[in-house]
Amino acid sequence: MKENKQQEVAGRLVFEIDREHEGMELKEILYDQMRLSSRLVRKLKRTKNILVNGNKIAFHARLRKGDRVEVIMEEESNQFEPQNIPIDVVYEDMDLLILNKQPGLVVHPTKGHPIGTLANAIVYYMQERGESFKIRFVNRLDRDTSGLIIIAKNPYIQQELSKQMIDNQVEKRYLAVIKGCLETEKGTVDAPIGRPYPEDITRKVYAGGQPSITHYEAVEQLKDATVVRLLLETGRTHQIRVHMSYIGHPILGDELYGGKADILIERQALHAEILRFLHPRTGEPMEVKASIPADILELITKLS
Repeated sequence: MKENKQQEVAGRLVFEIDREHEGMELKEILYDQMRLSSRLVRKLKRTKNILVNGNKIAFHARLRKGDRVEVIMEEESNQFEPQNIPIDVVYEDMDLLILNKQPGLVVHPTKGHPIGTLANAIVYYMQERGESFKIRFVNRLDRDTSGLIIIAKNPYIQQELSKQMIDNQVEKRYLAVIKGCLETEKGTVDAPIGRPYPEDITRKVYAGGQPSITHYEAVEQLKDATVVRLLLETGRTHQIRVHMSYIGHPILGDELYGGKADILIERQALHAEILRFLHPRTGEPMEVKASIPADILELITKLS
């Protein structure tokens, strides 16, 4: 996708047909050039939101130079109750909202947490700004993990970022404080992770799990603890927590995976610090950072 050919304007994806694409069928433009998913195209076709020069035409119709393909991205409502919960906005534009999530906040309402979630906070934030978009989480974090969360403001952006996730084009870097001293400064844990017992939320390393790779590097040695930075090559649930426990260095405060050493921190000392990806609309490289939260900084100070 080239920025001068496709753009998003007021909730519409627009593609201008030039000499290079003259003679192509509409469906080829939608799938190959605009890179829309089959699911999204079916929905747009059903709602009659695919237009060429303002008109609805056949999918097999061939396009001419100067034709204007428009895809209307209808706003979808959220069913979440707005709640005045503070959020830390790291980056925002017409396509993306990226937040630094505080620890202790569930991302999405569940049976056990129907309110008081990040989604409720985002709805309130939108209302205060006079905005409206369906909340589409591109990535998720555990309740007690802090750091970067990406929200796509329309289905196209969600689709493109999800593709980048699948293709391992989104770089996810974390900071953690783990128990003990590492034998080597750098290393990689390549061990499959799965959920052998569906009734148990705990994940484990076992032969029947999914391939999982975590790279780690020590950045500061503390008293019987180490500050590490980690790079995820895969994105399994609880991956860092499971892998660090598996090599004998659980994250401090992580009761689920053996990291409860003392009362210096009330949650797992894990923070999603950096995300790098390509902006879906412009193709420009993006890097966003989330400042390290106070409780982890305090933990590091106490153990120094």
